[in-house]
Amino acid sequence: MSDRIMAVYNRAPVVFERGVGPWLYTKEGEAYLDCVAGIATNGLGHAHPGLVAALTEQAGKIWHLSNIFRIPGQEELAERLTANSFADTVFFGNSGSEAIECGLKTARKYHAANGQPERIDVIGFAGSFHGRTYAAVNASGNATYLEGFGPRLPGFIQLGLDDMDAIAEAIARPTAAALIVEPVQGEGGARALSGEWLLEVRRRCTEAGVLLIHDEIQSGMGRTGRLFAHQWFPGAEPDIMAVAKALGGGFPVGACVATAEAAKGMTFGAHGSTFGGNPLAMAVSIAAFDEIARPETLAHATKVAETLSNGLRDIAARYPDIIVDVRGKGLLIGVKMVINNREFMAAARDQHLLVAGGGENCVRLLPPLNMPIADAEEALKRFEATCEAVRATLAKAA
Repeated sequence: MSDRIMAVYNRAPVVFERGVGPWLYTKEGEAYLDCVAGIATNGLGHAHPGLVAALTEQAGKIWHLSNIFRIPGQEELAERLTANSFADTVFFGNSGSEAIECGLKTARKYHAANGQPERIDVIGFAGSFHGRTYAAVNASGNATYLEGFGPRLPGFIQLGLDDMDAIAEAIARPTAAALIVEPVQGEGGARALSGEWLLEVRRRCTEAGVLLIHDEIQSGMGRTGRLFAHQWFPGAEPDIMAVAKALGGGFPVGACVATAEAAKGMTFGAHGSTFGGNPLAMAVSIAAFDEIARPETLAHATKVAETLSNGLRDIAARYPDIIVDVRGKGLLIGVKMVINNREFMAAARDQHLLVAGGGENCVRLLPPLNMPIADAEEALKRFEATCEAVRATLAKAA
């Protein structure tokens, strides 16, 4: 491992040279079944031909332009996003964190534009993760991400998801600006919020004039079998939503989408980006969006999710000494472990299966939406083989 790279990652000791679909290959030709997908980012797998073609074609034209010029690809993708969601308007950035930052600024600017600049409080939740930039970590429900970075920013409130009385009280405060929540927590352990919870919070925010922000960076773009997770529950639509990860199919792109009313304060000069929405990113994202939004793609993702979730529950029943619970929604699957989740991840790599970590001692399976059913079944075989290997190791150590 190079000492020239800032040591902020605990990297796995494997190097991949190429990928095809849900498979990754080392230089030596060893194949690994990828149920991480760049952490729910390679939504169509590796080297998807449609994305490769879009990238290649655009690369021969224009890579980058300043946003002082019209970029037709932005208009095309914005039309797709708004036509398929609650939103009226879009801002393009380069990542989920940037989409969150834009969403938080949009919410506070809305109240300032309404003559209520004192409304700055952002309500967030334990277990949430919204990114690594400064406002995003303050909005997130993990205090360890703030250690050593100075005092908390003012105007950020953290609550428990299960304490609706405290949530209602916070929403009713005269200084409340926005409530931010993931319909399905990713890093927080693949916790799927109920439609009842989402609808109740939507109702209370509307009554109090508080903007509702959904972080669909991980749960969006088909991950749960709908284009966006909240769409399982009509009436739960937010005012602002952050989208990223699979939006670019692996190419860096993020989007903050909002209603026209919520975005009323985002006028000329209020926000900007050098690289956000450049022609290269838009070309790839349009290709990714068109493929992911197909009813056939979403239906297949649902079928893969059922295969994996049902299979994992069967495995959990056979290995109660290894697995506590299977949770999540769609292809955002969490498996809560008895043993340390990092140890399980390493054991899975020995079976040439790649899984991600998560909060509450979970491992997450986040495979491509178009993973063949046969590969999903192979993932289950390797997951069970991992459980068997872990059990044998524990028995030997006892």
